[in-house]
Amino acid sequence: MKIGVLISGSGSNLQAIIDAIAEGSLDGEIVKVISSRPDAYGLVRASEAGIPTCSLNKDLYLDPEMANELIATEFKKAGAEYLVMAGYMRKITDEVLLAFPDKILNLHPALLPAFKGGQAIQDAFDAGVKVTGVTVHFANAEYDKGPIIAQRSVAVDENDTVETLAEKIHAVEHSLYPEVLRLISAGKVSIDISRKVRISE
Repeated sequence: MKIGVLISGSGSNLQAIIDAIAEGSLDGEIVKVISSRPDAYGLVRASEAGIPTCSLNKDLYLDPEMANELIATEFKKAGAEYLVMAGYMRKITDEVLLAFPDKILNLHPALLPAFKGGQAIQDAFDAGVKVTGVTVHFANAEYDKGPIIAQRSVAVDENDTVETLAEKIHAVEHSLYPEVLRLISAGKVSIDISRKVRISE
């Protein structure tokens, strides 16, 4: 499976995928990493792993359609079959969605549909929930609303802070994302007519 990865920051989930491929637990290849920020540390991770990179900047995003057209073009040229959003903080639009229909994955640090948006860990903590978690889903035109592929819960302990809760959630992300990619690589993930994800044995 040829994978394109979109990042905006440190790239810790990118690193988890790189590691899974390197150790042989994921049959795939990251063909390109594109960052919405030229200073994202994830670009360093990609370069150290020998993965081609491309960085955009805030000026490009003044025209979102042009930025997304560039993203779709770069990934197509690289031969990507699936796109993985790994901490990518910009909205993807039809230019990318139509180029990779039902082949764009997003990771969200909560159990969707609960706590959508960019402050999910803080929001869950402030709400006082006892359980939150991680969701991997197919991306669509609406934030955090595409078909859910997998979820994993994370307990919120009495002595947790936002920081310790974030650490626990990130640890789950780093195992769940490669696990979902393994299922996709094995041809076990499909979307039925009702737009629900089915996972075969």
